[in-house]
Amino acid sequence: MKNDLIALLQTLGYPVFLQGTLNANAEYPDSFFTFWNFETPEAAYYDNDANRAVWGFWVYFYSIDPLKVETEPEKARKLLKQNGFILDGKPNDISVDRPTHTGAFFSIFKFENYNNEESEVLNNG
Repeated sequence: MKNDLIALLQTLGYPVFLQGTLNANAEYPDSFFTFWNFETPEAAYYDNDANRAVWGFWVYFYSIDPLKVETEPEKARKLLKQNGFILDGKPNDISVDRPTHTGAFFSIFKFENYNNEESEVLNNG
C-alpha cells in the first residue's frame, strides 16, 4: 500500500519521503511530499477472521512557494481519490521546522481486501 501511495504522489513531479526520514541537517528540496501511516486496523470480520485492513495515511506537502502549498495538496487529493483512496477532509496548515518552507497535510484511507482462500473454496465449492 505504501508503494502505491508513493508511486501515485511521484507522478505529480515532486520527491516523496516517509515523514521524519529527511536528515535534520540536510537541505530540504524546494517542494516535496511526505507521508505517515498512522493506523492500519483490520476490519470486516466473518467467521472469526479479518477480511481487510484499513490503511490510514497523513499526506504532507512542503514548499518554499506558499501558492503551491495551496494548490498541490488539492491536486494530490484528487489523484488519490481517482485511484481508490478515501479522502477525510481538506488540507490543514502545519508548522514547519524550517523558516523557508510552509506546509499542509490531509488524511486518506484505503481498504486492503484480503484474499481469503478458505472463503473462496466455500463460495465456489
